[in-house]
Amino acid sequence: MKRTFSFLGSPGALVGSGTALIAATYGLVRLAYGLFLPDVQHAIGLGDGPAGWIASGSSVVYCVGALAGFLVAPTHPRTAVVLAVLTAGLGVAGMAASTGPLGFGVAAVVSSAGAGLASPALVRLVQRNLTADRANGAQAVVNSGTGPGLVIAGLLALVLLPDWRTAWAVAALVTVLAGAAVLLADRAGAAAPAPAPAPAPAPDPPTDTGATTVPPRPWFAAHRRPVLVALLLGTGSAAVWTYGRTLLVDAGAPTALSVVAWIALGAGGAAVALTSRWLGRLPARTAWTRTAAVVAIATLGLGVVAQLHGAALTAVALGCCALFGWGYTAATGALISWTAELDRDRAAAGTSVLFVVLVFGQALGAAAAGSAVTAAGTGPVLVAAAVVVALGVVPALRSPRRCPARRSSPRSTQAARAAGAESPTRGTR
Repeated sequence: MKRTFSFLGSPGALVGSGTALIAATYGLVRLAYGLFLPDVQHAIGLGDGPAGWIASGSSVVYCVGALAGFLVAPTHPRTAVVLAVLTAGLGVAGMAASTGPLGFGVAAVVSSAGAGLASPALVRLVQRNLTADRANGAQAVVNSGTGPGLVIAGLLALVLLPDWRTAWAVAALVTVLAGAAVLLADRAGAAAPAPAPAPAPAPDPPTDTGATTVPPRPWFAAHRRPVLVALLLGTGSAAVWTYGRTLLVDAGAPTALSVVAWIALGAGGAAVALTSRWLGRLPARTAWTRTAAVVAIATLGLGVVAQLHGAALTAVALGCCALFGWGYTAATGALISWTAELDRDRAAAGTSVLFVVLVFGQALGAAAAGSAVTAAGTGPVLVAAAVVVALGVVPALRSPRRCPARRSSPRSTQAARAAGAESPTRGTR
């Protein structure tokens, strides 16, 4: 029994359960919307325009969840996990039970808050349960959970479609189980403090890092560039997340191919875990420029896929989806590395801010794509989206600006520098 509870409180258990929670809240709940959209539209009479607005509303509510995480996660990460499970689990269960566009839309919008809450909560839980050198790599693995979640969603689609309701019922169950596992694995929050066997020397006085307060104005000023590029990535990527599978269906791709392309997208995201060490040796801005450029190229490729047929259509669709999944997941991790390089002590707060901006951009992009796709078609809309993503590479090429240094002990300063030097792609969707 003791060994069982020891495993549940181990760092490996936290990384595994955290990855599962990201897989559930992002891959199975929030980002699976575009995967099941064609079948949902057919079943409940949901039009392209309203579908785009639902995606936009979901992004806005994600921002609300991330803002709540910004305030709650630094001091109460377990509470943020519980809220993430409630909103994502109940929301996706409501989607499975809905009978019309209105009920479905409300449930879909609510479910997106879970991902926004989960991201900063897991950043904080990983930080407080693992040492700084191990937390960097662990966060990279947790962030890559989006990819396996998308793969699982695709496999469910292959097995269950057109029964999308059962697929989302499964997503609700997985979300609850993953959240419970995270709470059990959090040693710092769940374990009762053990009595000291003997008096120990008084520790050094705690340093006030300011991580539990709203960051000062210079902190926000130092984040202007990552905020801008996050906005552009979110705006440009929304077209693929919302209409990527619809594009393939409209291009005449078989249902199985359109679903397998989504699985390839998830597999690309999961591959970030394999490349995290290579990305971790790069400065965060360099990692950003390379990964965002991959997203732009993949989006452009999907934009022209409708002009292809046969084997060429299959190869380009699968290749571009895999590249998009890797680039997007790695780019979101690079954003977390960027804010950690600027101020490691406020990495959870920085994650919330950048992810709020990222998904606010997705709200703008989804609304614009929903309005334009009827008139212009999905292909031209994706080409325009690729241009928007490419614009986000330019600001990162300029020299960085760091936050003004706060007073801290030499030991904490050295740790922060080491974390910045080794920061890999990490984070949470």
